[in-house]
Amino acid sequence: MTDNSVYVNPLITRYASRQMSENFSDDKRFRLWRKLWIALAESEMELGLNITPEQIAEMKKYADDINYETAEKFEREVRHDVMAHVRAFGSQAKSAMPIIHLGATSCFVDCNSELIIIRDAISIVKSKLVNVMDKLSKFALKYKDLPTLGFTHLQPAQLTTVGKRATLWLQDLMMDYENLVHLEKCFKLRGVKGTTGTQASFMELFNCDTAKVKELEKKVVKKMGCDKVYGVTGQTYPRKFDYNVLCVLSQIAQSAYKFSNDIRILQNMKEIEEPFEKSQIGSSAMAYKRNPMRCERMGSLARFVISLPLNSAVTASTQWFERTLDDSANRRIVNAQAFLAVDGILNIYMNVSENLVVYDKVIAKHIAAELPFMATENIMMECVKAGGNRQELHERIRVLSMEAGKNVKERGLENNLIDLIKKDDMFAAVRDKLDDILDASKFIGRAPQQTEEFIADEIAPILKENAQSLGLKGEVRV
Repeated sequence: MTDNSVYVNPLITRYASRQMSENFSDDKRFRLWRKLWIALAESEMELGLNITPEQIAEMKKYADDINYETAEKFEREVRHDVMAHVRAFGSQAKSAMPIIHLGATSCFVDCNSELIIIRDAISIVKSKLVNVMDKLSKFALKYKDLPTLGFTHLQPAQLTTVGKRATLWLQDLMMDYENLVHLEKCFKLRGVKGTTGTQASFMELFNCDTAKVKELEKKVVKKMGCDKVYGVTGQTYPRKFDYNVLCVLSQIAQSAYKFSNDIRILQNMKEIEEPFEKSQIGSSAMAYKRNPMRCERMGSLARFVISLPLNSAVTASTQWFERTLDDSANRRIVNAQAFLAVDGILNIYMNVSENLVVYDKVIAKHIAAELPFMATENIMMECVKAGGNRQELHERIRVLSMEAGKNVKERGLENNLIDLIKKDDMFAAVRDKLDDILDASKFIGRAPQQTEEFIADEIAPILKENAQSLGLKGEVRV
């Protein structure tokens, strides 16, 4: 039962998935600690230290059986979480107690486990990102031919198509995907470096045998499922890695924020709406309202994520010499919450992109209100072909356009420019061609082809590469 008398983090209770919450759980962290201690001890045994297979077997027996109450009791006594868990582990695997954490510093388990958790979180984010890309691709192809007003400066501009606009959202996500892949390719563990990164304690254990110390690190890293390690560190892995990660998460948030704002504006125009459920309430006061709460929530979470890289930048820049501990409490909050928030954003993004509602008749109505102005150049050119004077035609269209503009802005009436042109004898040569000239599909350039080409050439290969991850549904829990 929920304890409503204390603050609980809404990222856990409202927004992030169970999968991402579990990834940053204490249970996963402490299981990784034990796995790291086992990998270290086993590797040390394999390289000749006085550690027995029975000690390793006993450690493995309790690898996932974490005695939390005992660990919490020890931490209250020693005020050191790693040593509390060393003692708790040793109280179970009694024969192994003397060799648990042998030669290591706290950051052996802290840093390596944190890096693995971040790596796994990146994988979760990447999977959800490609699912959003998959859903937007389907939407873009479905509406690649549907003309719509383009907007520059939030003012009506040349036509594009609904599908082509979606490729702009897709391209942002593609750039984010590439950055995630780069993080994965550059991923390294801290490895086995000792207290200040010099491996001095391990050199002591192995009687200054450099080859064995280097082999120890390789063995441990391999047992933890990795193949790369930082060549040099202080006591911690470089905190600039956290900054790089948060910058990519911020970029994903930026992409989602842009999408959510576009949809909110389109919903205001009644052209495209986010999904709205049968029993959903838009406003406690105005019962008729269909507020874009999903996109608003995306923007709200995105704003939080976008603010976080600065925090990581300060942490990275204030790590004095080999390390200081003023990063610890901060990073427990920032790294996890950045991923939890992005997870929540992508859950909503999947839900919205899969269920967008397009009102093509409203879109057509808005085109009809603006297209006459945009078509004037075409009308004028047709009249010139029929023998008209370009300068005279230009002046006449300017006058009629001002009159039509006044009809719209001052009288609140429809755009009657085409009616004015039809009645004007100067344009008699195109009277019967106006409907054809005003065909919206003739004003969209290569938008349909661009949409098809972009998805086929740049998005489809990504989706193919990640085919095993596709098929997720976006969950909006509350």
